[in-house]
Amino acid sequence: MVEAVTARPSGRRPAGWLMAVSLGMGATIGSALLFQHVGGYMPCALCLEQRTAYYIGLPVGLIAIGAVLAGAPAWLGRIALLIIGLLMLWTMAIGVYHAGVEWNFWAGPADCAAGATANFSGDLLSALDAVVPPSCTEAALRVGGISMAGWNVIAAAILAALALYGAYPASSSVSQYR
Repeated sequence: MVEAVTARPSGRRPAGWLMAVSLGMGATIGSALLFQHVGGYMPCALCLEQRTAYYIGLPVGLIAIGAVLAGAPAWLGRIALLIIGLLMLWTMAIGVYHAGVEWNFWAGPADCAAGATANFSGDLLSALDAVVPPSCTEAALRVGGISMAGWNVIAAAILAALALYGAYPASSSVSQYR
């Protein structure tokens, strides 16, 4: 009995899970930013809202990786994975809502009205004030029949599953939480 309490943990280590999930979050948000800044796809209000979970989760993951690798207890990494998993579930829910708005299953928020193109000739500051984001009701791009909101649902579901699986200790021994 004493041996189980003092034994070194042999289950899942949170650092590897944190690295995998952080890499996935970085790739996902990096892709969205590339589509915006290189591809010219301006995000709508719901697109921007979906990014918030990544903007919070990625620093949490990176800080937790550093802390765990520096010798912090494994439970700290597991809590970070739990937080990231919940954030990914949050952005997944927003993505499902957004995809439903795009497919006209339900109405979108009032601030997602149809947008207009910007004219940057003349006074640049005035032109920037006139920029209206695109409508949330129309997918700017579909890849394989799936909109960017739909792809976010898929990515967030995978990342949530990885984070929550990594947050759960492999065994229930007391030594796992040290």
